[in-house]
Amino acid sequence: MATGIVKGEKLSADALLADSARTEPYPLPNPDDTISLTYPNKLTQAEVLKKVEHTYSHINSDGDCSAVEQIKPNAFLLADNFFGLKKLLENKENKITLIYFDPPYGTGLEFQSRGLKHAYKDILGAAPWLEFIRRRLILMRELLSDDGSIYVHIGHQMLFHLKVIMDEVFGSNRFLNLIVRKKCSSKNYTKNQYPNLNDYILFYSKNRNYKWNMPSVPAKEDWISKEYPKADFKGRYKLVPIHAPGVRKGETGKQWKGMNPPPGKHWQLIPAKLDELDAAGDIHWSKNGNPRRKVYLAENKMLPLTDYWDQYRDAHHQSIKITGYPTEKNIDMLRMIVQGSSDPNDIVLDPFCGSGTTLQAARDLNRRWIGIDQSFTAAEATLKRLRHGLEPMGDYVFEKNGKNKTAPCKIASLFGPNNTANQQHFNFIVDADVIQNHPQEIKILSSI
Repeated sequence: MATGIVKGEKLSADALLADSARTEPYPLPNPDDTISLTYPNKLTQAEVLKKVEHTYSHINSDGDCSAVEQIKPNAFLLADNFFGLKKLLENKENKITLIYFDPPYGTGLEFQSRGLKHAYKDILGAAPWLEFIRRRLILMRELLSDDGSIYVHIGHQMLFHLKVIMDEVFGSNRFLNLIVRKKCSSKNYTKNQYPNLNDYILFYSKNRNYKWNMPSVPAKEDWISKEYPKADFKGRYKLVPIHAPGVRKGETGKQWKGMNPPPGKHWQLIPAKLDELDAAGDIHWSKNGNPRRKVYLAENKMLPLTDYWDQYRDAHHQSIKITGYPTEKNIDMLRMIVQGSSDPNDIVLDPFCGSGTTLQAARDLNRRWIGIDQSFTAAEATLKRLRHGLEPMGDYVFEKNGKNKTAPCKIASLFGPNNTANQQHFNFIVDADVIQNHPQEIKILSSI
């Protein structure tokens, strides 16, 4: 594996290049020039952030409305999230620590629920899709706290366009990870191309210092056997080099037991510390006199979660409990993200909340939360989930009495007071224009 060097570690002249006497005649951009995509109707940031007049109402269990001046945490909003995000910005206390969202992927397809209800259209086209997302990303950036971060879940169709847009909005220096998530098993074959098994998550922070609770997973036995193949009276161990890349002028660059570090490298520890390890029997000497350090397996060994997630697949067998929403994501994945990038009582936002998985994960982990979606099918799935829990995904899963099974869960009061000390309560809030245009549908949702 190639390892880069810093300027002080360079030990030879620049590599000889097969260039001609002249370079190409056209100048390149400067290293610090910004990159952006250009298309018609691209708003300035000032235009995106311009205040608009819009009102919202709280809906009680009878379908009655009461005006809402400011939206507070522990709420689900039925609204276009462009306006919903603007409304959240009016409350200066709504500083969001974590944003996760799973938007339409730019597939050109439409989606329906497991119950065959139409959920949403994903047919915008490339340029309108990008501007649709960019405007909302600008609003989300303004909502994020200084120690906040954002995860955007996306398919392969618009991944690279989205990366450029997120670099433009948040800055390329705030890009942290491109995470690959295995979404399904190898049965997803196609005839004329490689099987599509993965989707992706772009992870950015707002600033240099952001909340981070390193997610980790237990080491598996096969990994332990491979990585720690040796054993002695102290336990299982592996052998690692005692040198590291880079030249050093201090103690770690000096001789140890008559040996210099290999060319271009230095000792990982000062010679006196290496002497202590050798005296304790923690240095292994090969037949050729090559020293290596013994590293012993820690009890209950945990490994940092990498940027390849193969354990968070979509629902794949009949007993998994789901809402039936077409793009529902793995609840364990959302719990891991919430735990890794926020602390208890922080606010978690999902502006494309779909079936409410992020909201459930946040609530389960004692975070405050806000969800937004404009689909009535999503609203139905979210309200049912938060109020009644989930059902197994199987087509024919019944109790002995013939009733559908439901999941044990935290039962939340749909129309309770917005009390941040009690995470069981949440509010159902709807854009006033939506109430005016769809009064009967809102009445039905209120009765869930």
